[in-house]
Amino acid sequence: MRNGVDGARMRGPARLLGGRPLGRLRGWGGVGAMAVACGLTASLTLLPLTHSGGGAPVAPVVTGPGVGVGVQAKAESCRNPEASLTPAIEDGPAVAAIKARGKLVVGVDQNSFNWGYFNPENRELEGFDIALAKAIAKDLLGSEDAIIFRTIPTNQRIAALDSGKVDLVVRTMTINCKRIEQVAFSTAYFQAGQQVLAPKDSTDITGYDGSLKGKRICTAEGSTAYEALEDNSFGATFRDEGDGTGNDRDQFTVPNQLDCLARLQMGEVDAVVTDNALAAGQAAQDPAVELKGRPFTTEYYGVAAKLGNDDLVRRVNQVLVQYRQGAWKAAYDKWLKADLPGISGPPAPMYK
Repeated sequence: MRNGVDGARMRGPARLLGGRPLGRLRGWGGVGAMAVACGLTASLTLLPLTHSGGGAPVAPVVTGPGVGVGVQAKAESCRNPEASLTPAIEDGPAVAAIKARGKLVVGVDQNSFNWGYFNPENRELEGFDIALAKAIAKDLLGSEDAIIFRTIPTNQRIAALDSGKVDLVVRTMTINCKRIEQVAFSTAYFQAGQQVLAPKDSTDITGYDGSLKGKRICTAEGSTAYEALEDNSFGATFRDEGDGTGNDRDQFTVPNQLDCLARLQMGEVDAVVTDNALAAGQAAQDPAVELKGRPFTTEYYGVAAKLGNDDLVRRVNQVLVQYRQGAWKAAYDKWLKADLPGISGPPAPMYK
């Protein structure tokens, strides 16, 4: 483990630092460079899903301009899945266990440019999600360095929490009705939306609409983009069909969304559906691709904890109260503003 990074061997995003994009295939050049982009993330070996309880509610501490209006969210109706527990600073069993260990273990990405990615020059994980994870560690343990990062693919985020491999997941994880039955989320710290990413010269693809008919679409396994295509694919091919040999390669559903950019660069798919916040980073890595159409969903990212660890969720929400008052904007300006401009601030928190 180097610099608090655990899990898979680190590989950088499909772009060289200093703004020099890797070349592209399918007439875009850079075959050797593409081999770097195709170094896909190795998965952690995680245990099957299990759920267990953890900490009773504690007294809330709700102060400052980062506080929003409480909204009652009923599980049976799931009208406001992004509503979370009220903030608090008291230690419960989950927080106490982290303090006894002296390290906060956080599941993150290493391939999402400007969100969570490995910088090969300083050999550190950097990005918007990384900055937030460090802020949580500093609040809990007094130092942003009191943290262990474990890199996990998109389709292992929930399993990593359930198996105890990580305390939290800070990895562009969308809060939705299905997931609040599996993990406990903080209040939302970012708003994004699903959108189509395709080569600039693909003028026949206009967005998430009938122009996708007959097209090959890549998504990350376990993502909200895949679920959206299950609901309405517009006649696109997005599901991998096995041939019965047991050696089938996942062409359309991949462990990490950056793998889709590699598929797109190699001409194996025609477009990608993913969060526009992530797609903006991919477009920054490769100037030959662009976002098509408009976002067709509203996605709220939350910090995820194991279901039942209420004291930890409340503590994270207290961190977010303060984080929204200045640190959020500083992190946005540093990591996201250049490629995702026009965002004035974080979404207002909603509480149960």
